[in-house]
Amino acid sequence: MRTNMAKPFLGPPPISFLDAEFTISNWTIHHLTVMSNDQSKEKMKRKGAFSLAMNKTQEKLTIQSYHQKQKHTTFPMAETSSTARTSNFNNGSPIANLAPDHLFTILLLLPIESILSFAMTCKKFRYLASCNSLWESICRRDWGPTAVDALKSSFHGDEDHQLLPWIRLYKQVSQLDSVCCYKLSDPDSDLLLPSPRASHSLNFVSGCLVLFGGGCEGGRHVDDTWAAYIGDNSRRMLKWQKIHSGIPSGRFGHTCVAIDNYLVLFGGINDRGNRHSDTWVGQVAFHENVGISLSWRLLDVGSIAPAPRGAHAACCISNRKMVIHGGIGWNGVRLGDTWVLELSENLCFGTWHEIVSHSSPPARSGHSLTCIGGTRTILFGGRGLGYDVLNDIWLLDVSEDYSKWVEIFYELQSIPAGVSLPRVGHSATCILGGRLLIHGGEDSQRHRKDDFWVLDISAISLERMQPARLSSKRLLANMWRRVKAKGYKPKSRSFHRASVDNSGRYLYVYGGMVDGAVQPAESSGLGFDGELFLVELVLQL
Repeated sequence: MRTNMAKPFLGPPPISFLDAEFTISNWTIHHLTVMSNDQSKEKMKRKGAFSLAMNKTQEKLTIQSYHQKQKHTTFPMAETSSTARTSNFNNGSPIANLAPDHLFTILLLLPIESILSFAMTCKKFRYLASCNSLWESICRRDWGPTAVDALKSSFHGDEDHQLLPWIRLYKQVSQLDSVCCYKLSDPDSDLLLPSPRASHSLNFVSGCLVLFGGGCEGGRHVDDTWAAYIGDNSRRMLKWQKIHSGIPSGRFGHTCVAIDNYLVLFGGINDRGNRHSDTWVGQVAFHENVGISLSWRLLDVGSIAPAPRGAHAACCISNRKMVIHGGIGWNGVRLGDTWVLELSENLCFGTWHEIVSHSSPPARSGHSLTCIGGTRTILFGGRGLGYDVLNDIWLLDVSEDYSKWVEIFYELQSIPAGVSLPRVGHSATCILGGRLLIHGGEDSQRHRKDDFWVLDISAISLERMQPARLSSKRLLANMWRRVKAKGYKPKSRSFHRASVDNSGRYLYVYGGMVDGAVQPAESSGLGFDGELFLVELVLQL
């Protein structure tokens, strides 16, 4: 998991770049003018630069029809006369006289809607707002520098893409509608491969995929660790390397998150039914000559720790914290508690504390918990107390002053094919652009899935999360989108694991429970899978 992704702007609903409506207001330009005389970013924040056009009477302008006469008062477009431009921008506002680098700095403080509104005022501003270097900076702001640098590195040496079209990339990531799958494992090859398994962990760290534990045929746990170096070639068949460490002990249903070049593992269940509550830290390194090294050590967390469990969910936030929720405790009881592990700078010790929120997700297992940037985490799905399969969405915001859960309400019938959304044992990964890519899982009848969905809550902030507002059909349509899958067609699966690379564009999926006799688990023909495949976001450069 990428831990240093930038915190997304949570402002108005996301725009459609060519044919949808976006907001423009007199107050937006006035606010830009006020800000233009202030060099301080912090002062701009206090003045409300991040909430432009939210609290004033607004006019809507459709991009496709902006040449036509509008019933509302609008600003002159680039096609208006120079006299009109002078009247509107030079007589009463100093903004037109600002140096481009000053305007550049101001634009980077604004949400996308306001940047596009700004671009429609005159030719000078349109040119500035469409500058490729500006959009590379916007991508760095919204996607994080690690993702942008990884994307640039993936095209290094490609003469056709020496200069990436960042505005086009931003648009395509925002409107992602398809992925392409590639098979990366060959069971008939002579290469050493991990055995089929489910409920394991899979992480991308130090340029490597690291696989640990899981469950296999007969309900037995697996205690091995495997690693494969990815490098710059994301589509090649991987060469797995088995790492002999002997620790942690074998288990399945544990969680493992990546923090810098480290892995942090918690909990799990062994084949005797024992639940774990131990926390481990693993350091991963790749060496050109000797390959991949991984050293595990038990983390000192003091006397306070969550109850033993497995089938819980976890993710990393703020680079030095791990959040866990729910799972199955002793006697098969499903849990609904939330804990945060705060790690020391050198990851030598950690401190657990429980988050108690007035409203919180009901107890469950087999759900997902995914960081979408900063301290914000999304919980989705799972199996509840009555063995029912869930489809609810919860947002957790962890801050120094307070931490709280807020449910995001929506109606399945308002979403095309939404009836298939309830699931357990799925994967939910934060991809390029700060959206969640959800894959697979199973329903209450244990029918496994092979579909892909994008969940985008970037338009929702904690302050606006009221049930009445979230019933908007427009918002619902923007939140969920089913994604088409091209190329290789993997089997339907559940309790697999998925991990994304640093760019956020390439997702690796391994193992899980599948239909058929790959490795028979019971008389129903349920099987464990040992396949690795790649899911690539389709971007037309």
